Amino acid sequence: MPLNRREFTKQSAVAGAGLALTGAVGALATAPEALASDEPEAYGAGHGHGRTLGYGPLVADPDGMLALPEGFSYRVVTHSGVTRLESGEFTPSHHDGTAAFAGPRGTTYLVNNHELKGPRGKWEHPVPLTEGLVYDPAAAGGCTVVEVHRDGTVAEWVGVAGTSTNCAGGRTAWGTWLTGEETEDLAGKNGMTKDHGYVFEVDPYDRRANLAPKPIKAFGRYAHEAVVVDPKHGHAYLTEDASGPNGLLFRWVPPQGFEHGRGKLRALADDAGVLQAFKCVDSSGRFVDDLSRATRIGTVYGVDWVDVPDRDARTTPVRKQFTDGQVTRARKLEGMWWADGGAYVVSSYAREESPGAAHDGQVWFYDPKRRTLTLKVLLGVNATPEQDGAFDGPDNITVSPYGGLVIAEDGEGVQHLFGATDSGRTYPIARNDLNDSEFTGVVFSPDGETLFANIQTPGIMVAITGPWRRQPRR
Repeated sequence: MPLNRREFTKQSAVAGAGLALTGAVGALATAPEALASDEPEAYGAGHGHGRTLGYGPLVADPDGMLALPEGFSYRVVTHSGVTRLESGEFTPSHHDGTAAFAGPRGTTYLVNNHELKGPRGKWEHPVPLTEGLVYDPAAAGGCTVVEVHRDGTVAEWVGVAGTSTNCAGGRTAWGTWLTGEETEDLAGKNGMTKDHGYVFEVDPYDRRANLAPKPIKAFGRYAHEAVVVDPKHGHAYLTEDASGPNGLLFRWVPPQGFEHGRGKLRALADDAGVLQAFKCVDSSGRFVDDLSRATRIGTVYGVDWVDVPDRDARTTPVRKQFTDGQVTRARKLEGMWWADGGAYVVSSYAREESPGAAHDGQVWFYDPKRRTLTLKVLLGVNATPEQDGAFDGPDNITVSPYGGLVIAEDGEGVQHLFGATDSGRTYPIARNDLNDSEFTGVVFSPDGETLFANIQTPGIMVAITGPWRRQPRR
């Protein structure tokens, strides 16, 4: 049922949300410790400095890899071309989205995407074609499972191989990883022998469950980024990183009587359930064509869902199946994380391809109960990305057990892991001192003591520990 203006206004009032209509101007949380005030300010302003937020300034790494606050340390878990799998091959390169799972006797399992696009011959360290775990033998990507023991020893093996451009994904409530292919290549294109652009499920606990990989075609075929599943209602939410036109946020509604669990998704019919794209309206009921229209933290939109005509998109990409006015779009819809009864959603930036204001990152929160989308973090355009200080280009994201968000940066210059409070204030956690590669796969261990993250190129997973503490809400 469409969300009408009266219902949206009533729900927003109950939520206590301060509405900001399309075109409103507000402060941006651009630099460390920046805070968006309640009063309108110039776009990009609000660079205040507090003393209680975060963990202090970053200290350069004498080993030239990872700058951290004083008292923190890291160790390398996997390193492409250096560490090896159980089968003897080198750890694959281009680490991306990652999830952590509690293993037996204090171990931690991490499922790690490897964002390798196209044929295997392009890459020095593709995901090995492990027997029984291959979807398309021509494709270079896939996932590995990393087992970290309490004594620091590590084992790694292939979870799925022969997939392409495994970028983000999502952890399920039943203990598996959903990995998304950020590509639309059909068989015969870029050397592929099978169609790509799907989601696959990887079970870190049961290697046999990963045999004979099968795409979850019910989730649609497009440039997948992240996916989260509502544990209460069973809906899956998925982001698309695409342009020309900008990508979409999707919702998959399961068929009546379907119950999630291990192995259930791969058993679905290709057309099971309903795949839908989002459509936003402001508090006046006006259609919002693109999320770049929001220029103030606290902006709230109502959300409706529109059925996708052809989810397998063999002739027309899904995002091109809608005309102007039917759906809302956004540039580089990236990471997601399910927490607080809803989904946190990232849009990495907006420039001339977007109809609204330019920005260097948004984080939204979708509340399925109220059917609202609220802007939580907004990063102004970083004019000097080559200089350390401001943040830009949020990508993978996680909710911290110490409050707020931890975000992996995929920006234009210096790359960081940074935190954000509930009100949008930001602070540094780590800086890549090795190269200008993005951070990916940020996730806490199940016990909350270790923050895992990746330097995508060449492909290095690190484990960060230190005096974590509760962060202020504001």
